[in-house]
Amino acid sequence: MSARRSAATLLTLAVAGAALAGCSKKDEASSADAVKVNASDTACEVSRTSFPAGTVELAVENKGSKATEVYVYGPGDKIVTERENIGPGTKATIHAEIKAGEYEIACKPGMTGDGIRQKITVTGGGDSAAKAADPRLAAAVEAYRKYAQEQADATIPVVTQFAEAIKAGDAEKAKSLFAPSRVGWERTEPIAESFGDIDPKTDVREDGLEAGQTWTGWHRLEKSLFADNKIGDEEKKLADQLVTDLKDWQTRVPKAEITPTSMANGAKELLDEVATGKVTGEEDRYSHTDLSDFAGNVEGAEKAYELLKPVVAEKDAALVKTLDTEFAAIKALLAKYKQGEVYTSYDKVTEPERKVFSDAVNSLGEPLSKLAAAVVAK
Repeated sequence: MSARRSAATLLTLAVAGAALAGCSKKDEASSADAVKVNASDTACEVSRTSFPAGTVELAVENKGSKATEVYVYGPGDKIVTERENIGPGTKATIHAEIKAGEYEIACKPGMTGDGIRQKITVTGGGDSAAKAADPRLAAAVEAYRKYAQEQADATIPVVTQFAEAIKAGDAEKAKSLFAPSRVGWERTEPIAESFGDIDPKTDVREDGLEAGQTWTGWHRLEKSLFADNKIGDEEKKLADQLVTDLKDWQTRVPKAEITPTSMANGAKELLDEVATGKVTGEEDRYSHTDLSDFAGNVEGAEKAYELLKPVVAEKDAALVKTLDTEFAAIKALLAKYKQGEVYTSYDKVTEPERKVFSDAVNSLGEPLSKLAAAVVAK
């Protein structure tokens, strides 16, 4: 799901954000050398605009009236790290590995638009080499890159079948392939989003379009298939374009910047995606295949966690115990709504049942927000 969202969804997002990011202030305690980010509805104040490369801690406080997001952007708006759903009056601590260079920190009040930006300079030095000394973390990064590549590779044949069904005018087959074509993407979405330009072309919803942006991708085709019952020349061209754009994603995975902290932050981002799009039913609003995306996000988050778990277990055994329990609980809940390979259509899920899903996401999201800090703890 694209990080760009419409004003119409902000109330829902603010509620979800407060629940997911509303860890207590003691849980979000920051160290003395953290870079403080004070976000409000009109400002994004950074305590330091220059600091050494390595493991950087951003201590964010949302002093505004709206839920916000904080991003660190590299050149070309390449996402280095992000945290969504920081509710009004709450704090969040973000740990990230940042190399020397020029960047921008962006606060996005209302979780929409390009954000209020501050330029920062990250200088040489830092503790990256020391952090990378643990061979288990290096192995985790390589294993996760392999996993991400496998997911991208597995996506292309399915999305090609989806496109071919559209071009053949076979709407029912195309509908049946819509959700399966998205699974690999949903499992590794933070990597795809990190490139900046791919997600807006493939996964943006209509209300997330920027001014002048042409709507393309999965959700444009979803609307044609499930709401408009229409397959025309435009849809056939869009199907081909989706395949092309996803092949671009596939070839870029080997170049993705992946670190132990980006894996941990990415796991949290996937739970944020569930909270703001899947639980609300906004993501797949025409096909109602939200639970398939939900499961993909959870599976991808768990994969990152499992790869980091051997190191984290030595530093915070209690966190590992909690995460093991919460992942098992949310997977058991999802399993109740799966028949064979197909999940229950989300329009058949009642409001009380959606509340159960929301509570499960919150229960997992809170401890998952501590994973990055555990990874870098000494």
